[in-house]
Amino acid sequence: MACTFVSCHKKAVNPNENISLDDFAQMSDERFALNSRIIRLHIDSLMSRDDDSLAADYRTRSYYRNRGPFLWIDRHGVDAKADTVVKWLNTIDKDGLSKRKFRVAAIVRDLALMRELKVDSGFHDVNAVMARIEYNLTKAYLRYSSGQRFGYVNPHLLFNRLDLRDNDRPEGGFRTLFDVKTDEPSRGFYALALRMVGNDSVGLFLREAQPRNPRYLALRSLLQKRLSQEERQLVLVNMERERWRRAEDPSMYDKYVMVNIPSFALYAIDGSDTLAMRIGCGSLKTKTPLLTSRLKRMDINPRWYIPRSIVDKDVARHAGNLHYFQNHRFEVYDRNTGQTVAPTWEALHSTDYYVVQRGGEGNALGRIIFRFDNNFAVYLHHTSTTDVFDRADRDVSHGCVRVERPYALAAFLLGKGHEDDLRRISYSMTADISPLGKDKKELTDDEQQILDTLQRDLLVNSVKVSPSIPLFITYNTFLPLAGGRFMPCRDVYGYDAVLLRELKQIID
Repeated sequence: MACTFVSCHKKAVNPNENISLDDFAQMSDERFALNSRIIRLHIDSLMSRDDDSLAADYRTRSYYRNRGPFLWIDRHGVDAKADTVVKWLNTIDKDGLSKRKFRVAAIVRDLALMRELKVDSGFHDVNAVMARIEYNLTKAYLRYSSGQRFGYVNPHLLFNRLDLRDNDRPEGGFRTLFDVKTDEPSRGFYALALRMVGNDSVGLFLREAQPRNPRYLALRSLLQKRLSQEERQLVLVNMERERWRRAEDPSMYDKYVMVNIPSFALYAIDGSDTLAMRIGCGSLKTKTPLLTSRLKRMDINPRWYIPRSIVDKDVARHAGNLHYFQNHRFEVYDRNTGQTVAPTWEALHSTDYYVVQRGGEGNALGRIIFRFDNNFAVYLHHTSTTDVFDRADRDVSHGCVRVERPYALAAFLLGKGHEDDLRRISYSMTADISPLGKDKKELTDDEQQILDTLQRDLLVNSVKVSPSIPLFITYNTFLPLAGGRFMPCRDVYGYDAVLLRELKQIID
């Protein structure tokens, strides 16, 4: 092996570093004859064999298909900006990315061939080498800048094309499972990225694209440790989640509520204080959607307007069974008149009618519901079947989130100074509110007067949460804990497997 030693006072000179395309044109050796048309043909060939499917890959092919000007090669040879990109690409393994998938070795090899004039008339033909440098650099640059800035996988496109609506009929479309507002690489972003090459601002652009949130950096540091393949994959999929630039993030707030599906837990955070409790979430068939919202109101003893899907599946088969409807406190209403009707087969199978469960003890929503704006009619709520919290796997609902300690959550949301509201909530959550004369024994006049006074003074139907509290329903299978530790969680909905399959384009 030949080694070159360079003193710190005298820099070694590359005899070929100032060679330009004009110099190649003056050479009589056909090996060095550059032709922009032939370079274009080689790029066309590279595009035809490129079936990678990241958004940046499509942008790269579109740019050269539309005959965009060369970015890295010109009449002076290969621009020094190429070295800036290579410098960044040589660090991507620290983010768990594959240098092979970004063609880093091929780019470095081709740059060396040009700078050392080691071209020939075959695979290393000068026009083919220049075409590979141009195409591979652009593809790697756009992949890396957009991926680090926005994530390599678009969660809206990935997760919102998983579950079919309407009994698996394609014409029904897909269920929305990811409804978090995130930044995405627009046409304008890619145009800016290309302009940065021309402005000689590549280094600054790539530096600004790097994720900086503390959860990402903590996960990134774990990659430097000895991990099993399973542990490494767990870190990588959760790093990708942290690359998604959400419009709102828990780090923006001191007080917020986070529901994490894989850990079956709710975390109410207020500065350094954390209230944690178990939750039940949507089943595999009726997944709880991932979303960001704000908790605005608590309703006590809510009525449950039973979704049509549940009526069709579980309620309609009891048509005509008055005991079933009385026992479950179900009532059937005419949409046009608002009046109750008998639970006939015709009513239960018609969209002109709907079924409601009266509020109070035994209601499926429990004694309190926490409301927030969303597109799915899902909420956080108490439950009449509290034994669900004793299970290890709690993916049991039709999409709503059942909370283990609803009164504690209510106290957290209201904060200090709301003792009277909390006293009314506590009373209302335990009071017997069944209609007098129907479910109660006969009361004396004195008993009736006492009951009326209590209900007038203490019974409350709704309490506003002001100011509203940010809510994040998330899916982290490697949950960050205090002290830089992480807790692995079960991939309840199989999202890790789906995400990992897409990430195979950029990881080994």
